[in-house]
Amino acid sequence: MEQDTILIVEDEREIGELVRDYLEVNGFHVILAGDGEEGLGNFQKHNPILVVLDIMLPKMSGIELCKEIRKKSTIPIIMVSAKKSETDKIIGLGIGADDYIAKPFSPGELVARIKAQLRRYKEFTKPSEQNGFLLEFGPLVIDEKGFSVFVSGKQVELSAKEFQLLLFMAKHKGQVFSKEQLFDKIWGYDSFGDINAVTVYIRKIREKIEPNPSEPVYIATVWGVGYKFTGIGG
Repeated sequence: MEQDTILIVEDEREIGELVRDYLEVNGFHVILAGDGEEGLGNFQKHNPILVVLDIMLPKMSGIELCKEIRKKSTIPIIMVSAKKSETDKIIGLGIGADDYIAKPFSPGELVARIKAQLRRYKEFTKPSEQNGFLLEFGPLVIDEKGFSVFVSGKQVELSAKEFQLLLFMAKHKGQVFSKEQLFDKIWGYDSFGDINAVTVYIRKIREKIEPNPSEPVYIATVWGVGYKFTGIGG
């Protein structure tokens, strides 16, 4: 059975090797990189399923590397930093990171977070029962395998989290979810974040896919409960 590959980009070699040892015991194949440029090269070469990324790196910062990875992939990214400031957290997650952990951390806690992110990611990338990897709702087409969304044949640019949220709701057409349920499914209660992010991301998705965002037809608000994907389109 082929092992999932995880890329660790960490300039403190002792930390990188310690995390690698814990992950290998848990059945993962691990690639280590000591700076941002090496990390980018390893990402392109080894196609990892998840990246653990330090913010402060030589040659290319973790923020820049995260941006480069996000141009090509929606795989989970967990950012690590010795700085405990809220600014680092907001910057890291704002450019596409899925979770954040501050040093010093327990390797066991990091492994648990990695497994949680991978569970969610693999759930999102399962083929849909509707039509393989393609979900079609009138003018709206969601390509799971290509991580792409099209409206009337024109591609719409969604962030990783926007795509994951839309895909999850589309796979559960007609089902009503509370903000708490959506936050747990997409971000995870063990992740850094605010439950109000759900409202913000729903608004962003509507602005990109709805014919009239103020009168949404794809993602309906169920007052007092939450949201549901109708799949009606227009």
